[in-house]
Amino acid sequence: MTAARPETTSPPAGEVAASARRQVLTFVLGEETYGVDILRVQEIRGWSAVTKIPQAPAHVLGVLNLRGSIVPIVDLRMRLALERAEYTSITVIIVLSVVSGSGRRDFGVVVDGVSDVVDVNEADVRPPPELGARASIDFIRGLVPVAERMVVLLDIDQLIGGDVASVRSDADEAA
Repeated sequence: MTAARPETTSPPAGEVAASARRQVLTFVLGEETYGVDILRVQEIRGWSAVTKIPQAPAHVLGVLNLRGSIVPIVDLRMRLALERAEYTSITVIIVLSVVSGSGRRDFGVVVDGVSDVVDVNEADVRPPPELGARASIDFIRGLVPVAERMVVLLDIDQLIGGDVASVRSDADEAA
């Protein structure tokens, strides 16, 4: 006598779609649109001058004191090896939470401007293309079409985590 197998049922389509969606904050660097998980965003603030840290990597502009916390500020254009741009009245700093080997830390990224918060269906996210051995794409979580543009989804932990953790430690010791 064989035991009857329990029937497996799929959750209703609405539940699957809801669990496979996430909100992404999109921003621009030049002509391109990038995105980060909205749950990582702590605040968005206008550009302000930073305190420079000696011997920091070139893309680490310095630190800001935000309500008593020392927050490293990274120029995302420089980190991504894009052409430099002047900071303007629409240049912003997005303060994000990053997870690195030393734990969770806040840091700011300088971007040309914030675009929108969009809903992204995980099924629509495509893997980054293979660009050869010399191109590092570990920090790209995927690409997703939104309206008439392609959004590059960033893995902020991979992109900035190691650099910022070491700079923050240096800044904390200096303080």
